[in-house]
Amino acid sequence: MQSDNLIALKDDMVAFIAGHGMRRLNGYVTEEVPTVLFEEENPDGWKDFVEHAKAAGAPFLTMSEVILEREDITLLLEELRDQTFPEGDDIEVEDAQQLMKHVGKVGYLQLGFAHQGVMFIFETATEWYDSFQQLMETIGDLGGIVVDDSDDGDRD
Repeated sequence: MQSDNLIALKDDMVAFIAGHGMRRLNGYVTEEVPTVLFEEENPDGWKDFVEHAKAAGAPFLTMSEVILEREDITLLLEELRDQTFPEGDDIEVEDAQQLMKHVGKVGYLQLGFAHQGVMFIFETATEWYDSFQQLMETIGDLGGIVVDDSDDGDRD
């Protein structure tokens, strides 16, 4: 559906929102806030989302983007190398290294508007951004593993 860089889509969104006489607020809506995720199969479904915001009387939309930075991948690689188990299983490391070709690209966009105490959200992401997120979750999952090095043979 999308290219590997959402910058053109972001530019279209900015122009479309302004064309509807609405303002944008740079901000990310977190999972802690009650939300409704807008689901649309149409590639231009985000336009419907903006029109819903206008119809709901929202004075502005929140907008957030994620641009992949070299430092993000460097830290990801360090964590993966420190936590990779079992030894020699470098599939995640190779996947992370492949992300280097996407440095500087927009991989994720979020639009949102508030209505009656709930945030309505539209999200879109590239495939490589989804892979990046999965690798980040892998780090979190591996970080929670506890290894018990005690010697069970010493019990009497």
